[in-house]
Amino acid sequence: MTIHRREHGLIPSRSAWLIALLLLLPPTVEAQSAPATSGSTAPMAMPAMPGMDHGEMPGMDHPAAPIAPTATDMPALEPPPTPGMPKAPMQGGRPPADARSGDYSDGIAASPMHAMPAHGRASSGLLRIDQLEAFHGDEGNGQRWEIRGWYGGDSDKLWLRSEGVRSGGELEDGELELLWGHATSSYWSRQLGVRHDFGNGPARSWVAVGAQGLAPYWFELEATAYAGAGGRTAARLRVDYELLLTQRLVLQPELEVNLYGRRDPQRRLGEGVSDIQFGLRLRYEIRREFAPYLGVNWTRRVGATADYARHDQRAVREWQWLAGVRFWF
Repeated sequence: MTIHRREHGLIPSRSAWLIALLLLLPPTVEAQSAPATSGSTAPMAMPAMPGMDHGEMPGMDHPAAPIAPTATDMPALEPPPTPGMPKAPMQGGRPPADARSGDYSDGIAASPMHAMPAHGRASSGLLRIDQLEAFHGDEGNGQRWEIRGWYGGDSDKLWLRSEGVRSGGELEDGELELLWGHATSSYWSRQLGVRHDFGNGPARSWVAVGAQGLAPYWFELEATAYAGAGGRTAARLRVDYELLLTQRLVLQPELEVNLYGRRDPQRRLGEGVSDIQFGLRLRYEIRREFAPYLGVNWTRRVGATADYARHDQRAVREWQWLAGVRFWF
């Protein structure tokens, strides 16, 4: 009977503790499981638990962690000065005395030498002796010259042209032309001037009009018409080409055709096509301004001019071997 009374006395005491524990748990669980408010980034507040004040516990007094500074609170970062290197001043202000011009951004200094002005008013000149040669042919030996020169600007030039042949110790044929040339395009110019013939027979003077320039495929072309006293007329077509075999070795073929409108017995010239000449010269440019050459020249007299040659017992066709120099300055 005593044992039963003890058991009945313990049951009410345990039930009371269990009921008290259940009454304390619901508020804590609800506080932990409550969701955070939408859009809120603040941490969830935890209710203070009795008996959990760490500040009052011995050995648990920790200082509060410092708050990390934001980007706006940080001072400007400046690199430490490099030893031996002076601090560069800020841009602006007056440049130093030895600073280069702002027009030369790549550091290219202005040259004290002035180049030739690149406009049509600048004048310059050139004299070129294309052919100064000795020849050996079917009718003997002789010499020949051919000169080209000009002075002026890009648009207008004064031209000098001369050529001739000396054979048997006498001047056989020669001519001199003085022309004004005006550029009509990048590669062509028209010419107007005078021509004077001298040598065997009476001298003749002509008014000249023509054109010269660079044809397609780099052929140099001269076409000139002439009118003289007594209704005399003439024309000349000349074509030459320079073929660079190397940087210094140049092969130059040349073709020339002469025509006359009427006969000139005193100068042994017939009407129509008078003569055709073809030359081939191989030169070596020791310098651009000086080049010796070897070559061959072929001449064919045509029509009445050939008849005059036969009457004078001269060759109608003739081959000539050449040696000469070409230079300019």
